[in-house]
Amino acid sequence: MDARYVFAVRFRLEPDVSGVSLEPQEFETRLFRRADPPGEDGWRFFRDNLWRGDVGDERYFRKLTSEALGVPVTNVEYRAFETDEEYYDALKAEIAADLATFKADSVSEVISKYLGSSVEVER
Repeated sequence: MDARYVFAVRFRLEPDVSGVSLEPQEFETRLFRRADPPGEDGWRFFRDNLWRGDVGDERYFRKLTSEALGVPVTNVEYRAFETDEEYYDALKAEIAADLATFKADSVSEVISKYLGSSVEVER
């Protein structure tokens, strides 16, 4: 059972030494965050940080990402939720057992509300 969130991260390197410069100063890369198992602490990461397939609070998420990477982050964009079938089935079951928390009538509504159309299930 495996799943992860994928983000595009744009960051800047700023040399601390006088007379040293970079070209370019900004870089883009992909950041992967392991999804916590459904039902365990942190499994609602998507609910707390994403909305319709976008980062909900961009400034806050940039700050967290910058702290995690140790560089100034200028942009973070959510790209995908990559999962295997076993994880996805467990996630949907956990959501179904907790629909009231999500203020939704169905599992598909929850997935659409928070992850948009960016779920990629490996078969």
